[in-house]
Amino acid sequence: MAEERPLVLVADDDPNIVRLLTLYLDKAGFRVAQAADGDATLRQIRDASPDLLVLDVMMPGPDGLDICRTVRRASDLPIIILSARTSDVDKIAGLQFGADDYVTKPFNPVELVARVQSVLRRSARKADAPPVQNRVEVADLVIDLDERTASVDGESIQLRPKEFDLLLTLARFPGFAMDRDRLLDLVWGSRYYGDQRTVDVHVAWLREKLSRSRLKIQTVWGVGYKLVEAADEPARPRKRT
Repeated sequence: MAEERPLVLVADDDPNIVRLLTLYLDKAGFRVAQAADGDATLRQIRDASPDLLVLDVMMPGPDGLDICRTVRRASDLPIIILSARTSDVDKIAGLQFGADDYVTKPFNPVELVARVQSVLRRSARKADAPPVQNRVEVADLVIDLDERTASVDGESIQLRPKEFDLLLTLARFPGFAMDRDRLLDLVWGSRYYGDQRTVDVHVAWLREKLSRSRLKIQTVWGVGYKLVEAADEPARPRKRT
C-alpha cells in the first residue's frame, strides 16, 4: 500500500495565490487543503490534520499571527508564514510567534515548494529530538510560553492575558523601540480597532508589576516603548535650582 501524500493547508484570502500554490504543490506530490479566512483555517487544522500550514498574515477573522499563537499553544504543526510585510521586525515576530519559515510576497512558487519540503524534513528530524523548553529569558525575567507564566528573579508575577502577550512581545525585542501601532498589531491583532491608549494603559500595569525587576519599560518619545535594563535607561536631566 502506497504511503499517503503529505497534506498542506494553504490559508490565504487571495484565490489566485491559493490556485497557484495548489497547482505547484500538487505537481510536487502534495495533497492540498484550502482556507480563505482565519476561522476556516482553524476548522481545517482541527478537521483535516494537515502536515504543514502555509499561512497568510492578513486574512478576515483571526489573522495569521493570531492563528500562529493559537496553533503553537496546542501543537508543533509546521507553519510557513506568507506575507506582504517585508520588515525585519515582522519577519522576526512571525518566527518568534512560532512560524518555521517566513516568505514575503511576491514569491516564486517553486522556491516556496522547496521551503515546504525543507520545513517538513526539519520537522521530521525535530520529532526525534529531545523537547526544548519553550521560554524567553531577558535579564532577571523568565517567560514560560507553554505555561503562560512569568517570573522575576524566580518570583512569579501575576499577569492578565494581554499583559502577558505585551510583555512577551517586548521581551522578544529587548532594546528595540516598538511603536504603538506595531504593538497593537502584534498583541491585539491586525483586526483590532481600539485606541492606542490601550497600549499605554497596559504598559502602566506592567511597569507596576515589573517594579522589582532590573528591566524597565522605557518610553521612546514620539515612537512608543522598549524593554531595557535599568542601567541602559538614559539619565534624566537635573532640575535647575
